[in-house]
Amino acid sequence: MENFALRYWLMKSEPDVYGWDDLERDGSGVWDGVRNHLAKNNLAAMEVGDQAFFYHSNIGREIVGIVEIVEAGMTDPTDETGKWAAVRVKPKTKLPNTVTLKEVKAEPRLAEMQLVKLSRLSVCEIKPDEWSVVLAMAGV
Repeated sequence: MENFALRYWLMKSEPDVYGWDDLERDGSGVWDGVRNHLAKNNLAAMEVGDQAFFYHSNIGREIVGIVEIVEAGMTDPTDETGKWAAVRVKPKTKLPNTVTLKEVKAEPRLAEMQLVKLSRLSVCEIKPDEWSVVLAMAGV
């Protein structure tokens, strides 16, 4: 029997380029275009069934929903070199209340979160206890 442990992530997208509503409309989407090595490693570490917060960057700066990884281990289709990673996600649930970056930074239990510590990172790993805190903040 496999020892499967669900992992959690946070994925940033600019809502004026591709936001939560776009993903809901499309039903699923390929998370591509990432050109940071740590973010690439995070994408490459994702497994089918993992969950991620969908974060609106630049405009809003808030966690708005949860997506599920439905295809992992992909090569980024926008990358001609073949060295960058991608995954396919589908929307799972829109959060009852968004959680802003300001609220995350004000919560002491989230002080070590990659979203706070590595603010420019577009794909962050989220620890299980951080996931639970954010869900509580969102009213889930």
